[in-house]
Amino acid sequence: MKITVVGTGYVGLVTGACFADMGNDVWCVDIDKNKIENLKKGIIPIYEPGLEEIVKRNHEEGRLNFTTAIEEGLDQSLFAFIAVGTPPGEDGSADLQYVLKVAEEIGCNMKHYTIVINKSTVPVGTAEKVREKINEVLAERKDTELEFDIVSNPEFLKEGDAVDDFMRPERVIVGCDNVRTGELMKELYAAFTRSEERFYTMDIPSAELTKYAANCMLATRISFMNEISHICEATGANIEMIRRGIGSDSRIGRSFLYAGIGYGGSCFPKDVKALIRTSRQLGMESKILNAVEEINQEQRVLFAKKVADYYKGDLKGRKFAVWGLAFKPQTDDMREAPSVDIITALHALGASFVAYDPIAAENAKELLPDTNIEYVHNNYECLKDADALIIMTEWHHFRKPDFERMKSLLKEPVIFDGRNQYNNISMKERGFTYISVGR
Repeated sequence: MKITVVGTGYVGLVTGACFADMGNDVWCVDIDKNKIENLKKGIIPIYEPGLEEIVKRNHEEGRLNFTTAIEEGLDQSLFAFIAVGTPPGEDGSADLQYVLKVAEEIGCNMKHYTIVINKSTVPVGTAEKVREKINEVLAERKDTELEFDIVSNPEFLKEGDAVDDFMRPERVIVGCDNVRTGELMKELYAAFTRSEERFYTMDIPSAELTKYAANCMLATRISFMNEISHICEATGANIEMIRRGIGSDSRIGRSFLYAGIGYGGSCFPKDVKALIRTSRQLGMESKILNAVEEINQEQRVLFAKKVADYYKGDLKGRKFAVWGLAFKPQTDDMREAPSVDIITALHALGASFVAYDPIAAENAKELLPDTNIEYVHNNYECLKDADALIIMTEWHHFRKPDFERMKSLLKEPVIFDGRNQYNNISMKERGFTYISVGR
């Protein structure tokens, strides 16, 4: 099949590369000339395990094309994906200017029947706005007989596992308003859903809302466990024991029940804000999601307070080793990363830092320019003569470190663990002062 994907960010590039890897001819379009030229050379703008190999292979074999000219893809494609950013505005609502600009470009350049697919995360009603924009442009072209259909096809890609998520999806959600379009979309995704029926068609508003509802539910689970962790600390209970206890209930399950320093990234914070804003526009107040957002921000403040309280509020001259900066492992994404808020708060009290993150350090430098941080290339290197270690991201190679080596490098064997990586009892037996979340 012939496919155009507009936008070569996280979602667009993964989408285009994975479709090409199944034998489709794909044109990835972006207005950023430097990005397009780099992609042609195999230089990937994001870190995502497995993506670079797929991009290079399919580009070399001629299935994956990169261009700044949208008409180059539209001239040949049946499917046109919109996969551009929808950053939050000041009021929390999704900014649709880039989505509607792409819709305008599609309207200006399409020459035959096209299925226009919203892959970007957009609020309910966006599909109709895209339809209106394309119709408006076609009217200006005096080409109102040119047919097209609009589809909502939200992405459910986890950063760090995006390629596998696309290749082996738990579900493919398609919102459309006619059977023909639904069948064409089913054929498009058939290569990814052969082993099990995971393709769900529904009306367009339901598909648009499904994406927000899914992310907001996951964010709610995280904030719920963080709130329970406060009760644990006040009563002597252990959040890990509670996680195991409630996670064994099949109605609840084990996923996203980890207490810590809160969620971050490009999806959860933005989508929670956007759904809150949508509710307000509809004359409702989302009490649960307001609390979810408040708890998430509070968790960062409380963790920074733990560090400060241990030193009785005096952090002047204190140097902290930091393990992990990205909002989660297996990504270089620093958007809404809890580490930014925590480091900023501690720096305001006089602290300095030596930080290690295997992937995200360069992106961190842009967000933490004035916080007295030295960046190093090894997790043990940053421990030397540090007053304590702060763990912000649960990278895999932090799980089984050399604790004796850590003790020999730190000034004092003190660890503030924002991700509950270690057993608190065994850490005490090893001679560490170990301060975690909810335990």
